[in-house]
Amino acid sequence: MRAILVDTGPLYAMADQDDGWHDRVRTFLDTARIRMIVPLTVLPEAAYLIGTHLGAAAELAFIRSVERGEVKAEGLKRDDVTRTIEVMETYLDANLGFVDASLVAIAERLKIRDILTTDRRDFALVRPRHCAAFTLLP
Repeated sequence: MRAILVDTGPLYAMADQDDGWHDRVRTFLDTARIRMIVPLTVLPEAAYLIGTHLGAAAELAFIRSVERGEVKAEGLKRDDVTRTIEVMETYLDANLGFVDASLVAIAERLKIRDILTTDRRDFALVRPRHCAAFTLLP
């Protein structure tokens, strides 16, 4: 089973049935045989968006899904933080932020090429060290 990294957008889309990405993400997850890895840096951003737009009960349900192991949370190592800074500096003009840059660093460390994201602009710009480009899903 291949591993993919999951960005904030798809996590929010799964929680909000009215989100424009909801059906695409749901269809992908229903058919793909994957192991989802969520960088720890993504969790607060997703929880905040879910809580702000869908309410406290939806935010709590999201955190419970993490507790149940529906996704694997992956922390940052010291080298990941160093690489995150390098990525942020490299793409400073594109305003690539901490969360996306940390996702790049973790993808490189784990040698993961596939990213489940709704953010086509940022991840299409990045040239990771371990492959020519990321495969952006769904």
